[in-house]
Amino acid sequence: MLDFRQVCANLDEVAARLGTRGEDMDLAPVQSLAEERRYLLHEVETARHELNELNQQIKKRIAAGDKDAGRELGPQTGKIKARIKAAEPRLKEVETDLEQHMLFIPNLPHHSVPHGRGEADNTLVRTWGEPPQFDGFEPRPHYELGERLGILDLKRAAKISGSRFAVLLGDGARLERALLQFMMDLQAEAGYRECWPPFLVHRESMTGTGQLPKFEDDAFKIADPELFLVPTAEVPVTNLHCDEILDADALPIQYAAFTPCFRREAGAAGKDTRGLIRQHQFDKVELVKFVHPDTSYDELERLTADAEEVLRKLGLHYRVVELCTGDLGFSAAKCYDLEVWMPAQGWYREISSCSNFEDFQARRARIRFKGKAKGQKTRLVHTLNGSGLALGRTWVAILENFQQADGSVIIPDVLRPYMGGRDRLEAEPTTRNG
Repeated sequence: MLDFRQVCANLDEVAARLGTRGEDMDLAPVQSLAEERRYLLHEVETARHELNELNQQIKKRIAAGDKDAGRELGPQTGKIKARIKAAEPRLKEVETDLEQHMLFIPNLPHHSVPHGRGEADNTLVRTWGEPPQFDGFEPRPHYELGERLGILDLKRAAKISGSRFAVLLGDGARLERALLQFMMDLQAEAGYRECWPPFLVHRESMTGTGQLPKFEDDAFKIADPELFLVPTAEVPVTNLHCDEILDADALPIQYAAFTPCFRREAGAAGKDTRGLIRQHQFDKVELVKFVHPDTSYDELERLTADAEEVLRKLGLHYRVVELCTGDLGFSAAKCYDLEVWMPAQGWYREISSCSNFEDFQARRARIRFKGKAKGQKTRLVHTLNGSGLALGRTWVAILENFQQADGSVIIPDVLRPYMGGRDRLEAEPTTRNG
């Protein structure tokens, strides 16, 4: 959430920067509510000060033996209390309305973010590796490979839960688990603290990271008690430190967390309807950082490099793109996407987004820090997060990039210890275990 004071003080600049996102936002209600809030707050604080002085005057006169002080000054105190009683409910109402307006305003793009309207205007930063060459055969899509290998069953998943769900079987399930263990081990070595958070969170947690109120239609939730299935581990892990003042010397604080992720994929009708690319439920390892504002953009580069290392060790060709202003997520000030090569599609698909939110989430979730030196003020931290990585899309990339002419799939070297030493996936009997 932006600071409404900064918005009102820099109204034209804020409107222009939001405009680069393609957002034509009317900020007049924010300015009007902020002005009314300032007036009402001054009225309440002035009245409270007057009431305090009057009460002190009454106490002094009584202490001096004036028994009539309370009776004489009582009507004045009554009038002041009436002023406070009249202003306070409206002040609370205005503050609530102002916060609701601010919750729908996206973050401001960092000045370094390239201007653009959408995905086509994103900037290529770098590439790593080369696309695999297939000798004598056309690469098959992952869903066809998985079904032939007997490790992926989309039809039975649909029978159980409907569209956009999958069942992984045998070595398919083991490969998912291997990827999870490998990613968590790798990030623990990189200095991230492992975290296994709840998979259900309340409304305030979703609001704290920017999922609510704007994107409630994309969330799965239960009614009684109202809880949301996490769309990403970013939500529970960022809120680990909500309403806390962190020690400045402890920064950066960084976590690696696994969760299943649940998304309605509202607005994605007709997109990626086959396979594992766009599911209602998928697994992901998430990297979350709480950092000092002065170092947050250096930390964004480190975070991106940590996510890239997963792809490098797996030997998967990828590229890094910087998102333009029109393609930024709601809460991000700057974002890099890691896009892995998918041979069957002949193109790249996002497998991680690494974002710096600056103090946008921290203001919502009230996450602050303070140094120990005398006179240091309490400030909002900067939060960052990135996928390290989305397991389903990594699973897809392995099948498509390392497939062989006979339909088998070579297992990357780093995963073989997690796969019982095996070097490839081969067809499994479909009748095994019934």
